[in-house]
Amino acid sequence: MTTTIPERSARRGLMRLAEAIATPHSVDRYLELVNPMLSARDLRAEVTHVWRDTPDTVTLELRPTRQWRGFTAGQFVTVGVVVDGVRHTRCYSPACSQHRADGRIELTIKAQEGGVVSPYLHREARPGMVVHLSQSAGEFVLPAQRPERVLLISGGSGITPVLSMLRTLCDENYDGAVTFLHYAYTDRDVPYADELQWLAAERPNVDVVIAYTDQEVGGDLHGFFGAEHLDAVAPWVDDAQAFLCGPPGLMRSVRDEFRARGIESRLHTEEFAPAPAVNADDATGTVRFGSSNVTAENNGASLLEQAEDAGLTPAYGCRMGICFSCTAVKTSGCTRNLRTGETDSDPDQPIQLCVSAPVGDVEIAI
Repeated sequence: MTTTIPERSARRGLMRLAEAIATPHSVDRYLELVNPMLSARDLRAEVTHVWRDTPDTVTLELRPTRQWRGFTAGQFVTVGVVVDGVRHTRCYSPACSQHRADGRIELTIKAQEGGVVSPYLHREARPGMVVHLSQSAGEFVLPAQRPERVLLISGGSGITPVLSMLRTLCDENYDGAVTFLHYAYTDRDVPYADELQWLAAERPNVDVVIAYTDQEVGGDLHGFFGAEHLDAVAPWVDDAQAFLCGPPGLMRSVRDEFRARGIESRLHTEEFAPAPAVNADDATGTVRFGSSNVTAENNGASLLEQAEDAGLTPAYGCRMGICFSCTAVKTSGCTRNLRTGETDSDPDQPIQLCVSAPVGDVEIAI
């Protein structure tokens, strides 16, 4: 049923009144005491199904609350869970098609050694669990006008955004050439293996290629990505659009090969890996967190880590330079992007704390 402008205005007025009465807490804090899925503003999701198809991954089917606006294949969402009384958030890409009819989303999460959120979900996720959820974001998406040929490359847990692209193309009855190239240690480490083989058998335009890096039998290819792998699976790559997500070594090898062929502009990438730290022996200067009047010696870590070491609690999400939750203004000094190596010495610039390290003296508005 369509609501009129006066009705929407009246609802907003009632919401403001309810929040004024609920102060200092939000209305949602009271609603969640009745039912964690009741929410006036916060977006949440209920876990409706759980799979553990490989030893170190867990797949969650989530039913979002009514605030969910959907996603585009390749994008990510931020998932929040409370662990030991503290809410932690991390970014994950839906693996399902963007056209999924029931509005639910599917996340496959690899338990990262030393992590907080992924091991917790791998261990504790059960149907009925409620998690915090963000709206989708990210620019790693298929072009609106689908290309004639598509190459999808993934490794490890990087399979999820490109699998979402493959599922989406299949739901659209896309008839161009698609090659899906996935790298895994062994056959035990391939999520969705049965579905991938079924898609390849059912759709003559889809070619699924599995490469094992630590297993010499089975699979289609063996060893790490190189020119010979690319020539074998996509000899038409010069006329294709390629989409890549995986561990740093795979990302680097694919970029280098596309650059050597002069087709780097056809490669689209998404990275889900923490930025490397600067060598502490090379770190100099001090970091001043201006809004908090706190100063610390530069230890070479990211500015997010240095802020936390200094007792501050800046907002953050993915800790990998993806979600921009930890953006703050650098008021003075020079910083280095830990992922690209680029430096920025301009004052009053917004930077991402989780992938920026100070070069000498730096002041940040935190």
